[in-house]
Amino acid sequence: MEELDKSAIKKIVKGCIKGDRNMQKVLYERYYSTMMSVCYRYAKDRDEAKDLLHDGFMKIFKNLHKYNFSGSFEGWLRRLMINASIDHYRKNKNIFSLFDANTEVAASEYESNDEDIYSSFNTQMILEAVQNLSPAYRTVFNLYAVEGYSHKEIAEKLNINIGTSKSNFAKARMNLKKQLEKKLNVQR
Repeated sequence: MEELDKSAIKKIVKGCIKGDRNMQKVLYERYYSTMMSVCYRYAKDRDEAKDLLHDGFMKIFKNLHKYNFSGSFEGWLRRLMINASIDHYRKNKNIFSLFDANTEVAASEYESNDEDIYSSFNTQMILEAVQNLSPAYRTVFNLYAVEGYSHKEIAEKLNINIGTSKSNFAKARMNLKKQLEKKLNVQR
């Protein structure tokens, strides 16, 4: 979807800040699909993704006055959605048993040359496999592999140690590889 020009964004943002329901609807409808895809990567299913999306939009509407109209508006929205997803898992940390705090895996264990397996699958198949990961693995995998955070940044955001971030990423990759290999064997 093409980014709106700065004047259109200003009009929408200022309208939303004033409480204009029509502008809020325009913002929501304009970015629903893009932000839903962000949330879907962090959720176990579509219902949870919708919950994350709605939490994220609440955060967006609450913080629109902080947007300074520099940089990409969509990038700013995306960052708030990611943070809303992280906040969700932080709040529910005990419920989800989010992190394996005492496990560490050497970096060499998660850096493999087995990338060819992924080329056999379409995006939907890979997304389904990611959604089958535990919340801990899914969150770290998305932050590192999709969003581009470093393990240090992930550790700070999630209040875990760097080794745990690396471990969860390594285990996510191993689980994804197993799931995709299983699907590949079924397809053959």
